[in-house]
Amino acid sequence: MKTKHLVANLGEHVRQFSKRNKGESGTKVFSVTNSEGFTLSTDYFSKKVFSKDISNYKVVLKGQFAYNPSRINVGSIDYLKNADKVLVSPLYIVFETDSELFADYLLRYMKSDWGIAQIRANTEGAVRDSLKFKGLESIKIPLPPLNDQKRIAHLLGKVEGLIARRKQHLQQLDDLLKSVFLEMFGDPVRNEKGWDKPELNHFGKISTGNTPPRKDPANYSSQHIEWIKTVNISADSVYISQAEEYLSKTGATKARTVTKGALMVACIAGSIESIGRAALTDRTVAFNQQINAIQPKKDVNPLFLYVLFKISKAYIQSHASKGMKKILTKGDFQKITMIKPPVELQNQFAVIINKIDALKSRYQQCLTDLEYLYGALSQMAFKGELDLSRVQLPTAEEHEQAVEDSSRRESQILTTPDMEFPQVLTGFKHRKHALKEWLTTYIEAAKVGESVSISEFMVRTHGNLLELSNEGVLEDLGIDGEDELSVPDYDHVKSIIFEMLKNGSLLQTFDDESNTVQIIPVKGSNL
Repeated sequence: MKTKHLVANLGEHVRQFSKRNKGESGTKVFSVTNSEGFTLSTDYFSKKVFSKDISNYKVVLKGQFAYNPSRINVGSIDYLKNADKVLVSPLYIVFETDSELFADYLLRYMKSDWGIAQIRANTEGAVRDSLKFKGLESIKIPLPPLNDQKRIAHLLGKVEGLIARRKQHLQQLDDLLKSVFLEMFGDPVRNEKGWDKPELNHFGKISTGNTPPRKDPANYSSQHIEWIKTVNISADSVYISQAEEYLSKTGATKARTVTKGALMVACIAGSIESIGRAALTDRTVAFNQQINAIQPKKDVNPLFLYVLFKISKAYIQSHASKGMKKILTKGDFQKITMIKPPVELQNQFAVIINKIDALKSRYQQCLTDLEYLYGALSQMAFKGELDLSRVQLPTAEEHEQAVEDSSRRESQILTTPDMEFPQVLTGFKHRKHALKEWLTTYIEAAKVGESVSISEFMVRTHGNLLELSNEGVLEDLGIDGEDELSVPDYDHVKSIIFEMLKNGSLLQTFDDESNTVQIIPVKGSNL
């Protein structure tokens, strides 16, 4: 573990807490999940999963941690924030931290890549890995001073809140799409609007994929055509993702293919939840036998068909086999009846889909960028590479507010030079000149002979755009702006770097020790 911070064993700063309920009534039973943290068991599970006799259940007090030993490796750990006392399963491990370890900092470390690696290194078990308390005590953790722990936790918490907000926006767009569909076409199963409801074989040509013989490697020897599998059909994407495996020209002659506009539907899966998952093709592809595809006729709009399947997923799943392996055969699939409104109305709906999907793509890219930002910041924080002097120490009131609502955090993020003007948030064309000024200032601030991190520069710049946007600067000025960096921003920074390398302002070297390419400012050069 390479870090500038002091490294400690977690056992030096935690103590196990094993108080049992002993028949006390009125205390609710909670579970700890990787996505929601402490969650009321009756809310999280569709049925009551805990015992009627809860006298042996463990007590968790406010501020204490609890985790499932068999699921902490996927992030199922949290500390109690919004209740004075709850109960958890007797299988859980409960512990508390001492005054030198900030709970929010520990939580974010345990959920980070570094923390997960430490967890996995200390688990044990013949059948299923489990992190006992002894293993927890052996986990190594970077331990900066307490105030810096608070700064790091609050900084990461702010980005985490923005991530949660973007996810909420994406869910709202999905809800909007469903609402528009129901308004135009009604419920597709009840069909209260009385549309024609033919079998699926009237929507287009239906085919099931296949696997060219594996015993002949020549079938898979080149990147002639993508071979799509169910993993390429995402529940959140309109179109299939890029395949990892390709067929050769020879393999393609033995495969089944569809062209642009076909709907691919997962029809063989280990669980019922995966049956009916659908996505469109935007290119010609081959596909395997776990997928049924519909190549739509002229009177079927592909985008309408996609949303129809998305909304009717439970109805489609009801036609699958009831065995352990869920299968929807081609014969059963093509007999499913679906509503088929006039194509003119389908086309009107498709125009709306395109607009919503364009906005959704933008939000999804924002989410991806924010998740990258969070990962980069957390890695820099645990390595001790963040300049925390620029991060304001949160007050007790701010910390309490952050605990109550992660989407309304009020801490300051890193700053780069000369970021006073909000016009930089209105798009790339207004940032183009500013990016060069900021990058030049950032490089000039580096020590002679010291390499500069362009990724750190982008992280800091991105963070400031988020900060300015969060502070309501744009809203106050009535500007409709952007709080994320775009592809042109990244390309422009790369072009500036290449220009500086060409004119000798920067020197590119290779560091054998770290096995990385480094960029070093040249002393006395005119940046």
